[in-house]
Amino acid sequence: MSGFKIGSRQIGRDAPPFVIAEMSGNHNQSLERALAIVEAAAQAGAHALKLQTYTPDTMTLDLDQGEFHIGDPNSLWAGTSLYKLYQEAYTPWEWHQPIFERAKALGMLAFSTPFDETAVDFLETLDVPAYKIASFENTDIPLIRKVAATGKPMIISTGMANVAELDESVREARAAGCRDLVLLKCTSTYPATPQNTHLRTIPHLRELFGCEVGLSDHTMGVGAAVAAVALGAVVVEKHFTLRRADGGVDATFSLEPAELASLVLETERAWQAMGQVQYGATSAEQKSLVYRRSLYVVENIAAGEVFSADNVRAIRPGLGLPPKHLEVVLGRRAGRDLPRGTPLSWDCLA
Repeated sequence: MSGFKIGSRQIGRDAPPFVIAEMSGNHNQSLERALAIVEAAAQAGAHALKLQTYTPDTMTLDLDQGEFHIGDPNSLWAGTSLYKLYQEAYTPWEWHQPIFERAKALGMLAFSTPFDETAVDFLETLDVPAYKIASFENTDIPLIRKVAATGKPMIISTGMANVAELDESVREARAAGCRDLVLLKCTSTYPATPQNTHLRTIPHLRELFGCEVGLSDHTMGVGAAVAAVALGAVVVEKHFTLRRADGGVDATFSLEPAELASLVLETERAWQAMGQVQYGATSAEQKSLVYRRSLYVVENIAAGEVFSADNVRAIRPGLGLPPKHLEVVLGRRAGRDLPRGTPLSWDCLA
């Protein structure tokens, strides 16, 4: 098999897509809700639960002016400051262990996205099986080196990064000890539109960097993810919540439980359907060959009678001569009596 493992889970084109449910800030600062999200993700069939590990102070400064204020009127978070946003969204570090333990008890892998070196040190104490680098940190070379040095698999979102930036990040990760790498095509808008998703980049990423590839998907629904698997994605990450109507920093572009279950099911179906180059009847189709058309006697024919369009036709099933022989048969004479319903064969001709 190609690829590698995260925990006990095979990652690669020979295995079903690895579906990650991203909790992010959808816990709405309730540990009880966070654990309910874990349970819902497991019930929906997600293979992994992912958190984000930071504090407001490891992300930014407590200022609400200039570039620290979110002034874009089209942003989901317009009108607040970066600090207040991260204050609302962050997952308290003391919650990580109970969340991870609940995920593991339910059969899911659990890991996180660290946003600075202290987060990596903390996550190492929890023995996470892998690390994710967010799009906004994919040019943070010191952080990438720190994560790579753990020797654990790395998943890096590629949002906004150009080829030169990705090349540097991948080279630095590999130089620092990363052996198992996945690059996720990502569009860093929230939500993202299908038109701005550009999934054709996925096979190009694989070819360019010689690693496994996937999709970090901020579009609505599951269509983009299914298409991504058809283009070679082996990992799919989607934000997840219990109900979008409950609100929260990421709720608008998060899947609900029934949608996550559909994502798991349909991406695996897409992977199964890819198969290989195949022509001719498969073993499963062999029994269907009988229902092809073939030449049959459709009116009783006496020995010596001429075959005509009135007494021979191409019909189902397929036990007679192939229809391509009709012109050869017409005008010839029957070698014996042929009752209606006889499949025509060469020995029927005089």
